[in-house]
Amino acid sequence: MTRRLLAGYVGLVLLVLLGLEIPFGLVYARGELSRLSSTVERDAGMLAELAEEHIEEGESAELPRLAADYAADTGAHVVIVDRSGTVLTDTAGPSGADLSAEPDIAAALRNQPTVGTARDAATGAETRYATVPGSSGTTIRGALRLSQPTATLQNRVHDIWLTLAAVGVGVLAVVALIAVGLARWILRPVHDLERATAQLADGSLTVPPATDVGPPELRHLATAFTHTAGRLQHLLRSQRAFAAEASHQLKTPLTALRIRLENFEPHLDPRAHDSLDEAIDETERLGRMIQGLLSLARLENSATTPEPSDLDTVIADRAATWEPFAAEQHVRITVTGHPAGPVWAIPGALEQILDNLLANALRVSPPATTITLATAHTSQAVELHVIDQGPGMSEADRRRAFDRFWRASDTHHDGTGLGLPIVEQLTRASGGHVTLDPAPGRGLDAVVRLRPATTSTKV
Repeated sequence: MTRRLLAGYVGLVLLVLLGLEIPFGLVYARGELSRLSSTVERDAGMLAELAEEHIEEGESAELPRLAADYAADTGAHVVIVDRSGTVLTDTAGPSGADLSAEPDIAAALRNQPTVGTARDAATGAETRYATVPGSSGTTIRGALRLSQPTATLQNRVHDIWLTLAAVGVGVLAVVALIAVGLARWILRPVHDLERATAQLADGSLTVPPATDVGPPELRHLATAFTHTAGRLQHLLRSQRAFAAEASHQLKTPLTALRIRLENFEPHLDPRAHDSLDEAIDETERLGRMIQGLLSLARLENSATTPEPSDLDTVIADRAATWEPFAAEQHVRITVTGHPAGPVWAIPGALEQILDNLLANALRVSPPATTITLATAHTSQAVELHVIDQGPGMSEADRRRAFDRFWRASDTHHDGTGLGLPIVEQLTRASGGHVTLDPAPGRGLDAVVRLRPATTSTKV
């Protein structure tokens, strides 16, 4: 943004300079040319009058001195001819040549002065010339051509263009320095806000943006942001603390409630034992739900950076851990697929993801079925599939399966509705995502996609 502001300021000043300096340079050049033309015409007229007097009085011998003196003072080229067009004196060449055929000389001998720009035949330089008749009344006794080189004029015009360019560069340099300072002054609070926003997104605003630098509007914005961030952090801390403390405090009374219910069993009518067992099961489910809430609270309170984790090792370890539980329900756990290699994941996430997915799969798997842990590679991710052969889920149920505390209406197991939300949050924190797809034949395919740790981009 600093470069864009600098380019905008300098570009605007450049347009203003071009709009001022170019017209000024053109006007100056035209003015200098007009002054040179006026000087040449005036001097040519004065010299022609003097030359006409000398010719009239028969003093043609004075003409070379007259022309030479003027040429020495001004650097001009002077040619004087008589009324037949014969050169009487030429400051750049010999006398005696016939110039009557040249247009400007012929026009002057007809009493018609001529002014223009031409290249001098003797010197080859570009000149501004004036050819005027030497006449007294209607009597023409000769003509005079005065040629003034335009090199001096061009040098002055060139110098003024260089001066204008130097002034423009100086102004642009000063403007650039001012623009850099101004841009930094304006953008410093913006950068502070950007850094503070990134910190807040990571979970903690440790260095609030400065509220005493930059334009007043940005200072007010930084103050409002700091106030809003403080309130937001306070609300989040309060919410997380309430969830964690409430879940923790409920564990003890739930344990006591379960013991009391179990102690009622010898004193109850046998017909009430089924209801007592259902009550005990509900307390156990509530205990698991509280444990899930504690896990979510700890996960939300932790701002952990993903690290490379060996997915193959975790799969082998969790499969071995869950194998005895699966065997009790006559369910097999198999591992297939190519080696997955390291993936990006927050510490401990892969174990929790697999534990929750295996618990869900085992809960719905009928006896004599198989839970498959399969790995696969795509162009940008490593996929972990947890496939069961249970009843599966409808498309509408799969869309809602990651909502907290949601359970399918036809569910007959004792799940808490927190396993899949925990899986989704852990996967998202690791930079991946999870989906539920229908398994081939029947059952559910839970697909966890994670970034391979061999890539250079870290989430």
